[in-house]
Order: sequence, then structure tokens, then C-alpha cells
Amino acid sequence: MAKLDKNRMIFGLMLIILIAVAEIIGGAAKMPLWSAFMVMIFFFVVHEDKTKIPHIIIGGLFGMANLIIVKIFLGFAAPSLGLELARLIYILIFVYAIVALGEIIPVVFNAFAFMFFLVTALAAKTPDFNIYVSMAVEVVIGLIFVYAILGMARIVAMLAMRGAAIKANS
Repeated sequence: MAKLDKNRMIFGLMLIILIAVAEIIGGAAKMPLWSAFMVMIFFFVVHEDKTKIPHIIIGGLFGMANLIIVKIFLGFAAPSLGLELARLIYILIFVYAIVALGEIIPVVFNAFAFMFFLVTALAAKTPDFNIYVSMAVEVVIGLIFVYAILGMARIVAMLAMRGAAIKANS
């Protein structure tokens, strides 16, 4: 049976402090933090792999930008095709581009782009939604979260090594 890991508990405590501080500051600033939290979640999903940071950030930004692009597309296509068919065609093109170009330009065309597109479309239905603020939050606060997580992991690793050295010298 698994035991509680002291290092994971310390990391978890640091993480909830980071989240609480972000929520307090973001709430006071009326800042929508959902896109930054998506970055955080995806960073955990890729097991804190630093090489995936650009994929998450750029793919996410591309997915969010597609909300702007789809509105332009719908403005041109909806009058002749109808709104639902035009929307479906755009989504099919978007998904196909991710699949077809995902091996060629994986930093842009990836599952992160698709997920950010989906969640951004849902967030756009909320009052006071601003795509540009959400995009800025995704990049700036998302990167702050990622590098804070890396820093916390480094601190926990140093504490673990220090504890092991003390135990070995006893």
C-alpha cells in the first residue's frame, strides 16, 4: 500500500498557496484565470516536461486565436451556408489541420490548441469575456504558473537531498 510522501505533501502545500495567491490577486483584478489554470493542468498532464511548454503556450494561443478567426469565417460563410453548416465546416477544417499538420508543426497544431479552442468558445458565452485578456493571461500567468511549479519542484528536491544528507550523517 502506498504511503504519504512527505515531498509530495510539501509540493502540494506550495501549489495550493500558489493557487490561493493567484485567485486572490486575479479576483481583485477581475482577471479571468481559467486559461492560465489550463496551462498549469496541461503542464502536469505532460509530467512537467519543459520541452512541452511551447506546445502548451503556442498551441493554446493558436486555439484561442481561432475564436477570432472563426467569427471572421462565419461572417463570410454563414450568409450563404447558414450558421450551423458554416460553423461545422470551420470546426472540421480546424480539426483536420491539427491532424494533418500536427507532425509538421506540432508546437502549433496539437491537442492543446483544440482544447483551448473548445474551452474558449464556452468561455466566450460568459459576461465580460475578452479574448485578448484571456490570451494575455494564458501566456503571462500561465508561464508564471509553469515556472513557479518548476521552482517548487526544485525546492522540494533540494529539501529531500538535504534531508537525506542529514539522515546519512546521523
